[in-house]
Amino acid sequence: MKEIILHTIINAPIERCFDLSTSIDLHKISASKSKEQAINGITSGLIKLNETVTWKAKHFGFWHKMKVEITEYEKPNYFVDEMIEGAFKSMKHRHEFKQTKNETEMTDIFEFSSPFGFLGKIVDNFVLRNYMSKFIKERNCVIKEFAETSKWKQVL
Repeated sequence: MKEIILHTIINAPIERCFDLSTSIDLHKISASKSKEQAINGITSGLIKLNETVTWKAKHFGFWHKMKVEITEYEKPNYFVDEMIEGAFKSMKHRHEFKQTKNETEMTDIFEFSSPFGFLGKIVDNFVLRNYMSKFIKERNCVIKEFAETSKWKQVL
C-alpha cells in the first residue's frame, strides 16, 4: 500500500475548513477537471459518519465510478473516507485538522493500492502517486481559496 501525506495551512477557522472538506458541492468544484459528479448516496451538502457517495469521474481518458463511505468522523478534528467499490484495490483517505492561533493545519493521509499485483505496484509508484498527489493538492487549493475568502458562503 502506498501513502501520500500532505499538509496545508489555511488562514481560517477549523470548523469552516472541516465543513468545506466534507462538502460534496465543493468537491465537485475542486474536481471539475475530471468532470466529477456525485451520482448516488449523498449528492450535495455535507457528508457525515456512515454516509456514502458514489462518484463518477473521467481519469486517464476513461470514466470511473467509486463509492466511498465515511468510516470515522470526529468534527472538527478528523474524518476518514474509504472506498467500498471502485478501481483501486484499496483506498483510505484520512483528513486531519488542527487549529493553531488563527490558522488551521489540514493534513491528508491518503493510502491506496492498485489491483493487478506487481503491475499494479509499478503503476502505484510511477503513475498514481504523482497523479493523486496533484489531485489532492488541487483540491486543497480550492478548499483554501474558499475558506480564506467569502466564497465559502456559496457552499456552506
